[in-house]
Amino acid sequence: MIVMLFITSAINAGVDAQEAPTIFGDVTIGPQFSPDPLTVRGMSGGSISGSEVGGRTETATGPCTGFVDETPDHKLALTSKFDYLKLQVQSPEDTTMIIKGPGGTWCNDDFDGKNTGMIGEWLPGTYQIWVGSYQKDKYLPYTLKITEVK
Repeated sequence: MIVMLFITSAINAGVDAQEAPTIFGDVTIGPQFSPDPLTVRGMSGGSISGSEVGGRTETATGPCTGFVDETPDHKLALTSKFDYLKLQVQSPEDTTMIIKGPGGTWCNDDFDGKNTGMIGEWLPGTYQIWVGSYQKDKYLPYTLKITEVK
C-alpha cells in the first residue's frame, strides 16, 4: 500500500512540475527568448548575511542586506549582451537580492515596493543570483520573473 501511494505521489508531482515554473532553476537565454517573461521559483533566505556574500554593504543598485544561503538560488547564463533586461522577485514578504557576474556585484532591496529587482544592460556570461530574507533562517516562497519587455 505504501508503494502504491508513493507512485501516485510521484506521478502527481510530475504533472504539477509541468504546470508550474521550475524551483531553483538555472536559466540560459539569449535575446528574444521565449516565453517572456520567463519565471523560476525558489525559497528566499538563509543564515549568511547579504553583505558577506556581496562582499560589501552597498552597491550602486542598493544595499547588500538580508540573509541568504551560501550557494546561489539560481544561475542565469546570457549567451550574448542584453541592452535591456529586468529581473524582479515577487514574494508575499520583503526580500533582497544579490547578483554576481561579469562586471561585478549588484545588490538590491526595494525595487518595486517590498519586491527586489534589477534592471539595465547586461553583459554575456553567467550570473549567480541569491534571494534573501530579512530574518536569519526565515524562508519565503518567491517567483523570479525575467523579461526583455520595458
